[in-house]
Amino acid sequence: MVGDRISDKLSRVLTTLSMRLLKRKKMTSGPYCSSKMEELGDAFHSMNHAERMMKKMEEHAHKHSLCDVVLVAGQRRIPAHRLVLSAASDYFSAMFTNDVQEATMEEIRLKEVDPDALAAIVTFAYTGSIELREDSVENLLATACMLQLSEVVEACCNFLMKQLHPSNCIGIRQFADAQGCSDLYKVANNYVMERFGEVMNTQEFLILPPEEVAKLLASDDLNIATEEVIYSALVMWVNHDLAARKKYLSKLMSHIRLPLMSPQFIADHVETNPLFKDSKECQGLIMEALKYHLLPERRSSFQSPRTKPRKSTVGMMFAVGGMDSNKGPSTIEKYDLRTNTWTQVANMNGRRLQFGVAVLDNKLYIVGGREGLKTLNTVECYDLRKKTWTLMPPMSTHRHGLGVGVLEGPMYAVGGHDGWSYLNTVERWDPQAKQWSYVAPMLYSVGGRDGSSCLKSVECFDPHTNKWMPCTPMSKRRGGVGVATCNGFLYAVGGHEAPATNPTCCRFDCAERYDPKTDQWTMIAPIGNPRDAVGMCLLGDRLYAVGGYDGQHYLKDVEAYDPINNEWSKAAPLSTGRAGAYVVHVPHS
Repeated sequence: MVGDRISDKLSRVLTTLSMRLLKRKKMTSGPYCSSKMEELGDAFHSMNHAERMMKKMEEHAHKHSLCDVVLVAGQRRIPAHRLVLSAASDYFSAMFTNDVQEATMEEIRLKEVDPDALAAIVTFAYTGSIELREDSVENLLATACMLQLSEVVEACCNFLMKQLHPSNCIGIRQFADAQGCSDLYKVANNYVMERFGEVMNTQEFLILPPEEVAKLLASDDLNIATEEVIYSALVMWVNHDLAARKKYLSKLMSHIRLPLMSPQFIADHVETNPLFKDSKECQGLIMEALKYHLLPERRSSFQSPRTKPRKSTVGMMFAVGGMDSNKGPSTIEKYDLRTNTWTQVANMNGRRLQFGVAVLDNKLYIVGGREGLKTLNTVECYDLRKKTWTLMPPMSTHRHGLGVGVLEGPMYAVGGHDGWSYLNTVERWDPQAKQWSYVAPMLYSVGGRDGSSCLKSVECFDPHTNKWMPCTPMSKRRGGVGVATCNGFLYAVGGHEAPATNPTCCRFDCAERYDPKTDQWTMIAPIGNPRDAVGMCLLGDRLYAVGGYDGQHYLKDVEAYDPINNEWSKAAPLSTGRAGAYVVHVPHS
């Protein structure tokens, strides 16, 4: 009898449910449809099925209904469903689907987990939404990292990236490093480097442990105007707790590049600072810096990590004009060593070829050249600060294919071609008097052509005697050779031996170095890509070979030469392929 009563009751319940389902079916088939459905033949697809199901599961969790696990953090107990947690988190998936004790436990205690962060993440598992706030985001990120919720980790990292400020960037960088969040660490670290001048004045910097200060002071990537800024940061940090930190002074001082400071600053602020009076090691570092300035002819033997400029203090490198597939770019590009990028900064006034370029007082001087078949004697000046062009007094001689350089103040225009013949005359520009005058004539400086063949001869000009003196020739005849100086040596890179118009003309990848003390040339490591018409420039402690022509293409390639290790490495390519670009260094201003 009891069984009959239960069967009758179950029958009535099923009948009621059937009537409700039938009524709902009628509603969904007419204009009163309350749920979006798509007809797919004899089947249908509920457009918001997943959302409704998760909403139902969230309601069950909220009512502690059908839950099969309770997470415990601190004093907080959070009921949940194993299936939902496993679907959201690889951590829980591994816990509940493997033969471990927690797989069957009704309560699981998570140690060293913030209760509020855990509750927020469990809610996220059901809803896909989570609130990010400044006061809780770090706890949330730490918990999400442990539970392997990549979406929440990414959201927290993006939130913290937007909160970066000089006052908190060191803390965020350290937190990202501890959590293994590489993208956040990279962004925060770049922020510290970019704005170190502000960061060094914050409490976070002043309370850093000595090993972290050492890493900062040793970094090549700090964005500073001068090395004096780094010195000031060290002094501030030490004085913040002098008694406890004085013992670290000599080790930290070794990361300051004292030789690259001005001698006046060393004499007025470093040598006289009582902090260093009793430290033999610090006194030795100060003496090293003074010798670097007092004995410039010995600098090649003084090379050390302290004589290597930081990337932000070396200034910029400019590539001006040259030849390209359009017969001559009029653009000027700037290279930033710290970011390893080229950007276009200006345009010349028209297409001028085979001109010379020099830098005086933070201005680019464009000297001579040719415009079509016309050889020029005109000089234009580009002010890098004001970004304006000015026409300067012209040279006495029209010249294209000339060499231009600055020596002890004045600028020299050397040789070239006047449209009729090769020149051995030299003109000097006096920046004070703003006029050109002739100085002693020359034959050839380094390589080049005399019309019939390429040359390997080398000559040196002494401005004090106004005379040119022959030097030992190069090992090869080189036309279109790239030339630059570094640490008292003269470098010749690439070039060609036969006239460039010769179909059999061969471009070189070989390079050699001249030592004026011994009057000898020595072969060095070859450049990666054979080329002539290559621009050469010293930037920091490396020589850069920029662009050129390999016989078929105008090159964007840029390679950097390390004279200590005798090796070449790739740098960021030019925006425009150029041969015969005029590459110059502009010091940091």
